[in-house]
Amino acid sequence: MSLAETLPDEPSTLRRFARMLWADKFAFCAVLFLTLLLVLAMIGPAWLGEVAQRQNLRGRNAPPFEWERGWLWIFGADALGRPVLARIIVATQNTIMIAAGAVVASATVGTTLGLIAGYGGRRLSQVIMRLADVIMSFPSLLIAVIVLYILGPSVTNLIIVLSITRIPVYLRTTRAEVLEIRERMFVQAARVMGASPRRVIFRHILPVVLPTLMTVATLDFAFVMLAESALSFLGIGIQPPEITWGLMVAQGRQYLTNAWWLSVWPGLAIILTTMSLNLLSNWLRIALDPVQRWRLEAGGRRNG
Repeated sequence: MSLAETLPDEPSTLRRFARMLWADKFAFCAVLFLTLLLVLAMIGPAWLGEVAQRQNLRGRNAPPFEWERGWLWIFGADALGRPVLARIIVATQNTIMIAAGAVVASATVGTTLGLIAGYGGRRLSQVIMRLADVIMSFPSLLIAVIVLYILGPSVTNLIIVLSITRIPVYLRTTRAEVLEIRERMFVQAARVMGASPRRVIFRHILPVVLPTLMTVATLDFAFVMLAESALSFLGIGIQPPEITWGLMVAQGRQYLTNAWWLSVWPGLAIILTTMSLNLLSNWLRIALDPVQRWRLEAGGRRNG
């Protein structure tokens, strides 16, 4: 199987995928929500950064849904009188940047090592797999806690730590796929025709592995975001004046009895984002599978 067999070969590929996305209304809503988050992540700090940091002690812990104060106060105010909605929007950038950076870094390193382990010699493969076993032998959050305690919490250190803990996921997935794909006829034919190992890996094997890795990365994005939130909740993640959704939940826990909105709204943002990523991952798994894609295509034709 080559890339041409894995992905649609019609000229209207984007239109075909758009119809398949429309056929799954949950995935369609998830894409709309995630697109909104990306827009807010890009413009949020420049748009509301000053408002999110401006203190107003007279309005501390103001309850939500007080429309007369303006739309920014619809989610209430925190312990320093800052609008919760503005802070959620501003925190979107750091939350998504950390998760995206960790996923891209771990996917790049893990996929590269997995391709080498799957297509290379047995001794090299065993060395790489033992490295993955060492990383997986320690709980990921425990590694993050120890390293961040030593290096100090920052966006860069968070990305590095979270990406290291997720490398084995991509490494083992890629290696397992490569071990099966390298025995297929089109790979054997490329070898017989004199293709170099690099060309075989990147031209014939990697395109077949990519759909699986995209699905894994989508799920992993949600996991990394939850891990970052957990670290911020424990107090070793992002530190003020920087802000993430997890840090907002941590800062509001002492006010849960009399100001529940300080933790509930950023917690709800985490839940909705994670749910949207899981729905998108499920759609990608079906849309990129030639065997199951017909279900979405049939639904798209009926809706069309």
